[in-house]
Amino acid sequence: MRIFFVTPEASPCSRVGGLGDVSYHIPKALAAKGHRVTVMVPKYRVSEEMPLSPLEDLTTEIDLSISRRTATFFQYDLPGAHSIILVDCMDFFDRPGIYGNEFGDYDDNAERFIFFSKAAFSAIAKLSAPTEYVIVHTHDWPTGLVPMLFKVKAKETPELASIGTVFTYHNLANQGTFPYYDFAMTGLDWSHFTYQGLEFHGNLNLTKAGLLGAHLITTVSHRYARETLGPEGQGLEGVLKERRKDLRSVLHGVDYGLWNPKCDPTVPANYDQNDLSGKAACRASLIRLFGLDGDAQPIAAIVSRLLPRKGFDLIAKAMPGLLKLPFKLIFMGTGEDHFISFLRETAQANPGKVGLKLSHDPPLIHQIMAGADILLAPSRFEPCGLEQLYALKYGTIPVVRATGGLDDTVIDELTKRGAGTGYKFNDYTPEAMLEALSKAISDFDDTAAWRALMIRAMKEDYSWDRAASAYEEIYIQALAAAVKIKEG
Repeated sequence: MRIFFVTPEASPCSRVGGLGDVSYHIPKALAAKGHRVTVMVPKYRVSEEMPLSPLEDLTTEIDLSISRRTATFFQYDLPGAHSIILVDCMDFFDRPGIYGNEFGDYDDNAERFIFFSKAAFSAIAKLSAPTEYVIVHTHDWPTGLVPMLFKVKAKETPELASIGTVFTYHNLANQGTFPYYDFAMTGLDWSHFTYQGLEFHGNLNLTKAGLLGAHLITTVSHRYARETLGPEGQGLEGVLKERRKDLRSVLHGVDYGLWNPKCDPTVPANYDQNDLSGKAACRASLIRLFGLDGDAQPIAAIVSRLLPRKGFDLIAKAMPGLLKLPFKLIFMGTGEDHFISFLRETAQANPGKVGLKLSHDPPLIHQIMAGADILLAPSRFEPCGLEQLYALKYGTIPVVRATGGLDDTVIDELTKRGAGTGYKFNDYTPEAMLEALSKAISDFDDTAAWRALMIRAMKEDYSWDRAASAYEEIYIQALAAAVKIKEG
């Protein structure tokens, strides 16, 4: 297949969060399967040091209703993998941040990403050959307009009608909702601005454009797909229920070439499920790094952005109970100021028991995964999550709230004794979290059982190749859907 992967961020050109990783690893895995894959992403300021080749034949003028901007294109080839086409307009993308700066989102994000979507549509239309099986896979609200453009333009341009489109929503907390007058920039007829179209409570909703325009819709975990048919749909649950038969789910993956304690160069000692001895050295190093007391109590780690949706309001309420448990607790992350102040005060008041690193330090994340005994992830909601996948591979046992991808990827040792890979709790309460964590701490004292639990966790397979195979099947279904619509 000829696959165009349209995304607002993609490593190594740009990355804010997990989407940047997905937009690197899935194309790479699909290319390894023999598909011709091109990632399309804006050319942000952070991309300027890369060796880029201009694609002058793709240059085009983009009509944004009250203005016109020129889109220029550059190509970057990843050796032995996929290619990346970067869409440039200095007025929109030559900025210090991708979606915003320290003061918040950019005020012209609607204009910026409508421009990007229309430019990507134009380039794909030029690059697609009628003899190829073409898939356009778009991600989150900044690209939601793209499948809608294909849906509308296919009626005018028959050669576009065979192109299969897929839209993936990674997190419906961010939907790309803008004032109604921004709809004019899409170039679509105003008949599409209704409650059955792109209108959302009087505003323009670009995620809704993707949900209505694509042949198939995907999201990033089976549980999250179900949750977004209800309250987690953030107002779009009605649209998702109408398109339920076209909704699929594919879990994120892990690059085991990078996240593998057997060969990880960033950790003090290597180990695997057949020889766990190196984890003791990793644990000892972690104790020194965080200034913990060096006793036999288990170490639980929280590696996360310090946000309410990540469970930090729950952690704050539960802290008196957490401090009474026989374990050490370490935090690493950045986020909201009030959580930073709270954790600083807690760490200062409990030296040796609570450790804190207010940073996002990738090598340190590896060292935490290798040295900790437990990963605590009490998110209020979590579409997929990556930290628990890393933890499983490193034999660091997840204790998670049963939501989204956390529920899908952790087998509960509390309900499946001797077959679990971690511990889960359902209610978003301090009591429920403390109960699950207390059980994990108690089980830690049974050396043989805990070792068996670690080995089961480390054997789990969440590779990107598995995810790419799932997307292959979805692409085939999307192509079939396109043909069915074309033939009437």
